[in-house]
Amino acid sequence: MTTIALLEDEADLREEVADFLESCGHRVLQAGSLAEIPPLLSQARIVILDVMLPDGSGFDAVRQIRSASCRTGIVMLTALGELQDRLAGFNEGADHYLVKPFRLLELEAVIESLLRRIGREWVFDPRSATLVDPLGHSLSLTDQEAAFVGVLTRARGAVISRRDVVDALGQDWSSYDLRRLDTLVSRLRSRWHRSCGRDLPLRTLHREGYGFGHILEEA
Repeated sequence: MTTIALLEDEADLREEVADFLESCGHRVLQAGSLAEIPPLLSQARIVILDVMLPDGSGFDAVRQIRSASCRTGIVMLTALGELQDRLAGFNEGADHYLVKPFRLLELEAVIESLLRRIGREWVFDPRSATLVDPLGHSLSLTDQEAAFVGVLTRARGAVISRRDVVDALGQDWSSYDLRRLDTLVSRLRSRWHRSCGRDLPLRTLHREGYGFGHILEEA
């Protein structure tokens, strides 16, 4: 499953595209205006958006999304099919540009092509304390493991310091024994490998902290 943010002000078209993508196994977050899109970006791996929107230009949205993340896939859907329009979309950072009317199967092919480039996401569900990999393997986490993974999720790929992790675990940094943190991380790695037969892509940077690429948090 890939989480996709769909920004389209034509409600009927938005529903049609969303229904199709959900039938393909994706999770779709819908928005009808630029103002609605920012809260969805932290959850979305791919953004599909129109150019002509009621409260601004999709080109501006592409620029903002790309400045925040180089790994978010961006697909533009628009009636503006002139060469200069397509070039504007690519220059701002769009990965693909489809001109209306388009075929839904073509859109799905574009999404699959994007996923081969950017990779499918890991997902963390804080409500059930479950970590799920791109292949669908899952592991139920302990409270401390969930707090640890939650910090990494909110970092969106950035390195998190050991002190920030300790704070997230509800511990006092000045008296905390860091060997406990090392044990927590080691056990999480081991439990994941035993459960799924694969290594956990968790980076440990000596004297700096931890990183985990891109994890999405379920709403």
